Amino acid sequence: MDAGKKRRLNRIFQSDGRTVIVPMDHGVSLGPVKGLADMQGMVGKLREGGCDTIVVHKGIARHVGTDGLGLIVHLSASTALGPDPTRKVEACQVEEAIALGADAVSVHINVGAEAEPEMLMHLGRVAGECETWGMPLLAMMYPRGPRVKSEHDAGLVAHVARLGAELGADVVKTNYTGSAETFREVVRACPVPVIIAGGPKAGTDLEVLEMVQGSLEAGGRGVSIGRNVFQHEDPTRMTRALAAIVHERMGAQEAHRILRGEG
Repeated sequence: MDAGKKRRLNRIFQSDGRTVIVPMDHGVSLGPVKGLADMQGMVGKLREGGCDTIVVHKGIARHVGTDGLGLIVHLSASTALGPDPTRKVEACQVEEAIALGADAVSVHINVGAEAEPEMLMHLGRVAGECETWGMPLLAMMYPRGPRVKSEHDAGLVAHVARLGAELGADVVKTNYTGSAETFREVVRACPVPVIIAGGPKAGTDLEVLEMVQGSLEAGGRGVSIGRNVFQHEDPTRMTRALAAIVHERMGAQEAHRILRGEG
């Protein structure tokens, strides 16, 4: 691996090879939703909770300090107001992210969407640019489109995770498949680290924590959870609970006690 890429990855993953990432790129797709009105304030809460890295778009990266946190600049964009929200387009280039001091870049690919071909072309092109510059690439790979019956289907998730690795991603983010047993097959078939997405706001905190524990038991390397963290009533404590599972190998039930202020 390129020395520059290795150094940057070491700022995202801790020495245990795992990471707690909080994506906050939702302002483009959804607007300034709850939790993202005061970005600098939220970054401070996440840092206090033990977050390793955040994901933001280039405009936010210019204005928000990330001292002590890794920085991933997101290159893809679409909005919920557009005719096809699943069609992600290039809104930033690798060179811009480098100028902003990013430790990695990320792209979002909806496999199965009508615009899948152009998104795959974008992924392949960015992967090549990242190799040139020694920049790690996080590919957010989701089975999402008219032929996808379940975005958590183990076979589909395994396919999209492998696709990301095949086209040059250094890290793949994808959906959890519902159990450690099925997610283990996803991890086994993907030659690069796999981390899980959080998805929409979950019904209970314990559901989120159990999902994280299951993914790690299956060989996952961490989390990239947004709304279930920054929209939580206590983002700092929620981050602390996630970090306890990821880095301290704590069980979900014990981490839940931390979240409730009992530990």
